Amino acid sequence: MPLLILVSFIWAFSFGLIKGRLAGLDSAFISAARLGLALLVFLPFLKPRQVGPRTAAALTAIGALQFGVMYLAYNESFRYLQAHEIALFTITTPILVTLFADALDRTLRPRALAAASLAVGGAAIIVARREALAPALLGVALVQLSNLAFAIGQVMYQRWRAEHGSVRNREVFGLLYAGAFLVALVAMLIRGRGAAPSAAQFVTLAYLGIIASGLAFFLWNVGATRVSAGTLAAMNNAKIPLAVACSLLVFGEQASLPPLLASLAVMGIAVRLAKPSAILKPEP
Repeated sequence: MPLLILVSFIWAFSFGLIKGRLAGLDSAFISAARLGLALLVFLPFLKPRQVGPRTAAALTAIGALQFGVMYLAYNESFRYLQAHEIALFTITTPILVTLFADALDRTLRPRALAAASLAVGGAAIIVARREALAPALLGVALVQLSNLAFAIGQVMYQRWRAEHGSVRNREVFGLLYAGAFLVALVAMLIRGRGAAPSAAQFVTLAYLGIIASGLAFFLWNVGATRVSAGTLAAMNNAKIPLAVACSLLVFGEQASLPPLLASLAVMGIAVRLAKPSAILKPEP
């Protein structure tokens, strides 16, 4: 349990750090830097000989979507939304996991569709108060694109794991980060790096890449083996209220409390209604 709490705080602070400490940096550069550093963390464990070239290419493609597209859309959304809003809107990821898995299985669960609609309504409670509505809606769309990419990647990787039970996650997870880094690198080269980061921003990027995206995955999985399934499920979304609180109390963001609480309540009900699958975490 202490490890899960520690990782939840690590991830909770990430939202405010990106918004407050990396302002002025291009989102594609942030994504490439963070993913490149995370790749270095997983690289020593990589054993590509455990899988063939075709499977390695498939895992690289999954990573390009699950982490590459996810981080590009996620980091870009900070141009239009506050950190606590982005943290709140990530709550729809488990719902999207359920919907995509159902689509692959050619099934339709009305509960999941109702949950998705309810989650959209929860997001609307916050953005509807904006004077400049179009940028806020674009920010919401980017967060949901990020959530969708992460959800699809999770489902695809989960199904690959079901067919390759003898391969340990840590031995191939570097392939996912390699695909993600390539996508972010291409996006950065197309857009240009933009302004050079300051020394403080380099430290923040190192924290996000090495600690939040790299080490935290390992710590989370170790902690996950020491708690019950119910506790693990509850901790999966613990970072959301923690991130909202960190953004408001630590990083000084401003929010109208009644609509924020109403949105959090509605979106929380949506997640409960969908009864989503647990979010995947890699083995150390």
